[in-house]
Amino acid sequence: MAKALTYGRYLRVEELLQLQSPRSTGPEHDELLFIVIHQVYELWFKQLLHELDYARSLLSAGDTPRAGHTLRRILTILKTIVAQVDVLETMTPLEFSSFRGFLESASGFQSAQFRAIEFALGHKRENMVRHFADDEAAARLLAERFQAPTLWDAFLHYLDRAGLPVPAELLARDVTRPVEPSPELQATLITAYREHPEARNLCERLVDMDEGFQEWRYRHLKMVERTIGFKAGTGGSAGAAYLATTMRPLFPDLWAIRSAL
Repeated sequence: MAKALTYGRYLRVEELLQLQSPRSTGPEHDELLFIVIHQVYELWFKQLLHELDYARSLLSAGDTPRAGHTLRRILTILKTIVAQVDVLETMTPLEFSSFRGFLESASGFQSAQFRAIEFALGHKRENMVRHFADDEAAARLLAERFQAPTLWDAFLHYLDRAGLPVPAELLARDVTRPVEPSPELQATLITAYREHPEARNLCERLVDMDEGFQEWRYRHLKMVERTIGFKAGTGGSAGAAYLATTMRPLFPDLWAIRSAL
């Protein structure tokens, strides 16, 4: 007779709680916090990819209310992962250094899901696909995301179906290329803000999400500076110096039009 479904069996809690394996001698007290926080990040990254795919499908279907609702959920998740930085910042530089050496070549730079989120939002770099060549599953995930249309592409087609003029070259653009600003599109977005309430509201949700993503990057940068200063990151990454270069908008056209509204 099958066992009754319980909270623990449904969530596979017993397996989940076996996934934290500190490597330091002792182990060091703060290593468990470090592992838990980053495992939780990866779970949220999985959910963000799930929601971004859903938002893209809703935009493609012209379902404005649910697309807006999903974008608000994405923003809320981003705010949640930003708040987790507060917990990490309770760890002092000395507490982190007590186990940092045990991380060896492991680095947050190696998060394939985070790179997949960047790709889904239009920040694509082919070298990132090659960076994961030794991890078959990660390489496959990123290769698929690299070739897939982005959330921004779905939004451009949404505007086109709503009767707003979108340059043909943007509708047929190479989706493996990063999102670049377009003065012609900016003129259309200004019209959307002034004359199309539903499109304007979606624009604002995208700005919210873009700002939320930049906030995550900023808090991550300051947390790294606070914890290790400008030392090289684990795994040989450039640490804070690299993170500082990532502070740029995902949807530059939506920011460019602010002074014209």
